[in-house]
Amino acid sequence: MGYGLHEQLELHEIAAFKTICMTKSKTMQALVSDETLRKFLADDVLVSTRQLQELNSLLLKANS
Repeated sequence: MGYGLHEQLELHEIAAFKTICMTKSKTMQALVSDETLRKFLADDVLVSTRQLQELNSLLLKANS
């Protein structure tokens, strides 16, 4: 059973938001001097990457 149109749109919306958050974390890593904050941002990028992969698989499933 496929996803409804509103569910597909919500997945796209979440993926777009997550992409923006990950881009900001990646950019800020280069700008911060505090190592603890830099580590936190690096961890966020790793988690966001995994979440975007999961969202991508859901989107692929929704479109089939």
